[in-house]
Amino acid sequence: MNKTTERPHIIFIITDQQRFDTIRALGYDHIDTPNIDRLVGEGVTFTDCYITAPSCAPSRASLFTGYYPHTTGILKNADAWNHSWIEELREGGYRTINVGKMHSYPYHTPLGFEERYVVENKDRYMEERYYFDEWDKALWARGLVKQQREFYRQRPDYNESLGAFTWDLPADTHPDNFVGDMATHWIRTKPKDEERPLFLEIGFPGPHPPYDPTPEMAEKYLQRDLPLLPVTEAELDGQPAPYKAMRQHNVEVDHDSVVHMLEPSDEQRHRQRAYYMANVEMIDTKIGEILQALEDKGYLENSVIVFTSDHGDCLTDHGHSQKWSMYDTITRIPLIVSSPQRFAGDRRVKGLCQQMDIGPALLELADITPNLSMEARSLLPALQSQPWESRAHVFAEHGRDAILQETEFMTMVRSEDWKLVHFVDCPQGQLFDLQNDPDEVINLWDVVAHADKKRELLDVLRDWRISSDVHTAGWSANWR
Repeated sequence: MNKTTERPHIIFIITDQQRFDTIRALGYDHIDTPNIDRLVGEGVTFTDCYITAPSCAPSRASLFTGYYPHTTGILKNADAWNHSWIEELREGGYRTINVGKMHSYPYHTPLGFEERYVVENKDRYMEERYYFDEWDKALWARGLVKQQREFYRQRPDYNESLGAFTWDLPADTHPDNFVGDMATHWIRTKPKDEERPLFLEIGFPGPHPPYDPTPEMAEKYLQRDLPLLPVTEAELDGQPAPYKAMRQHNVEVDHDSVVHMLEPSDEQRHRQRAYYMANVEMIDTKIGEILQALEDKGYLENSVIVFTSDHGDCLTDHGHSQKWSMYDTITRIPLIVSSPQRFAGDRRVKGLCQQMDIGPALLELADITPNLSMEARSLLPALQSQPWESRAHVFAEHGRDAILQETEFMTMVRSEDWKLVHFVDCPQGQLFDLQNDPDEVINLWDVVAHADKKRELLDVLRDWRISSDVHTAGWSANWR
């Protein structure tokens, strides 16, 4: 049978907290990513792809279900998430394997996988606080204690490091190296199932903080010029109250070993960014090894490779730490799909899409009909170089949690040219003219001249929520 008519193996590689501007082949020459560049060169890149939530679990739940957070009910980390379209792949005859991070809750819930090798616990103080994952077990077996918050707190420079620390244990015990090596080991040593295609999810814990590259990789990027978006008092003054409160909170509480600073120096900002970029290149190296193992084992000739991330990281841009905000550095993410036998490569597809739109495309490639109530819209036509209608608007949302404390609910609507951020319990918000202000630093929320645009986007937000609730009523009533 022709390989393009067989159901493909699906290799789904997802990083945690990786900005869209971290891939050299997409125009960002401050970083080296030769293996992701290979996927870009052989694949299809969606250049205007947006997540549905600015934190891990709600974003991933949307990605792997095809529904918005308000529909899944997963509005923040540690909200229960037990189901996904991976269950449909397994029922449809796929061998379903997870190596690394998924951020389901509980962490070990099956979620449709027949085998799970969970790695979640990089520096975790919430959710399943005492969960003992595969990485914990491996470190314990070698008599090692992982680097973690209690130890970082003992450093005299802890409050000034912005979460950036070198990995000083053996390099192979680094969490991203560990996950990459475990995935490669699984591919090379597990007998290939000749009857069932493979769905393999590989979840890297990085470049999520702590920003912890090995010393030689950190040194490489410390020597590089890296872009830093200026942060001005005018921008900070124009931010809504929930963001101002969150900035202060992140100074007072060290989430993920990051003590935020209200006025970090350029040197401190550069160091944090250098460590982050070094983490990305470490992951890229492991992706190269995974691709080689897939080729050696005979998977690659009939595979669809997906590369993406669950959200980005401000890295002090806009004066903020990590995520929980709606700037493009958080909500816009890489989405690359490579299958040279099926899709013409080295293509950039412009036009708004939601990251979850890849889900129904993968189901269709697996000869599975997506649920008609899905809010995701298949990207398969775009992959196949057929006419494809991009979205007029993309949306993201998030509920109150331990970090975003001063609002019950936050929602973003973004068109090609404008973005609005709404807080359900705050008269302030954000409105950006993306054509004239692509860096999102001038908040036009209270500018009378743009009142009509604000009203228009608020109307879009209202109509979207109503139509979403109607469209998904049957599914959401039965899912949980």
